[in-house]
Amino acid sequence: MTETGKRGKFALSFRATELEARSGICAVAQELRLQGVSEETAGDIEIALAEAINNIVEHAYAGVEPGQIRVICSFQQSRLDIRISDKGVPLPSSELPEGAPAIITENKQDLPEGGFGWFLIRQLTSDIRYDRLNGHNRLSMGFDLT
Repeated sequence: MTETGKRGKFALSFRATELEARSGICAVAQELRLQGVSEETAGDIEIALAEAINNIVEHAYAGVEPGQIRVICSFQQSRLDIRISDKGVPLPSSELPEGAPAIITENKQDLPEGGFGWFLIRQLTSDIRYDRLNGHNRLSMGFDLT
């Protein structure tokens, strides 16, 4: 459910399930467009957001009852800051994955199924940070809107 606040800032929360995550990601993308973000930029943000949230669903809550994911979006001049928080398990070593590009071979059947997400996130954001505080994972992503 989206919470309204002052113009330029909005938040929503949803359960960490595939269906609710997809609905939440779509709701954020729709709100970005309503707030004047270009179609191309909103699409890039949606991709990065989907990769991050899908990681939470698949890894932070793997094998346990899905908890809540909270997304807060704040506009600052020509920038958008998005903070995603959850109570799932922390990232290994409490650090962001490197996000190196996957090695592409000539044989398509040899391509890895995953491993592209953190690379995409790092390519689409202007900055990214992770921390764990009081049992919460917090991923902060910045996007230049110029």
